[in-house]
Amino acid sequence: MSDTYEGFPGAVAVSRLSVYDWPTVDGHPGGGTPHLHLACTEGYVVTSGRGSVQTLTTSGYREDPLAAGSVVWFTPGTIHRLVNEDALRITVVMQNGGLPEAGDAVLTLPPGLLTDPATYAEAVRIPAGGTEEERAEAARRRRDLATHRFLALREAGAQGDPAPLAAFQRAAAALVRPQLDAWQERLRNGAEAATRASGTQLAALREGNAEHLSRARVTASGPTARGRFGMCGRLDVYTDA
Repeated sequence: MSDTYEGFPGAVAVSRLSVYDWPTVDGHPGGGTPHLHLACTEGYVVTSGRGSVQTLTTSGYREDPLAAGSVVWFTPGTIHRLVNEDALRITVVMQNGGLPEAGDAVLTLPPGLLTDPATYAEAVRIPAGGTEEERAEAARRRRDLATHRFLALREAGAQGDPAPLAAFQRAAAALVRPQLDAWQERLRNGAEAATRASGTQLAALREGNAEHLSRARVTASGPTARGRFGMCGRLDVYTDA
């Protein structure tokens, strides 16, 4: 068993997010695409700007203001939507680095687009070979479609009807089921490996063995992609983090 995990601390993923400034269908100056994660907690560290994060769970709807220095995080199953009031910039920290990129997110699309993985994949696709304008249009179109469903789910909850939210949760879980074996492998090589390494180090230290300290190393990384169209905005992505 290895006594060192060389990935980013805790096997989390880090990205920099510039939230979309396209006006939303319900009148905000800008905003992201409502979605939930199935197995990952997500955290926001706000670096600049102003806005809010709107969340919807079985406990109800809430809205938390965001400004430089704000820190917010939420567990799997939380439908979340960023609202950009003034140049909102966020460092995003994702649990289980690799799982979100492997599909651990489902947008609040209409039921007819959640029937099977192929239908969903086509509905959320950003054309890789398209022009900048075509990719932006695809991102904006799927955002607005998901926002309409989010608003409907929020209204149903406010009226005391939990059935629509429960139906969406079931559809989201069914969509990702074919990917679970691959996710399990990512977990073994990521977060579980990091935990095992820490356990091995603690056991060695308890026995007075500090040999793993002689194998210390430093890793530095910059963005491997800049300005990628994400669910909530333009992303700077770090492959090693």
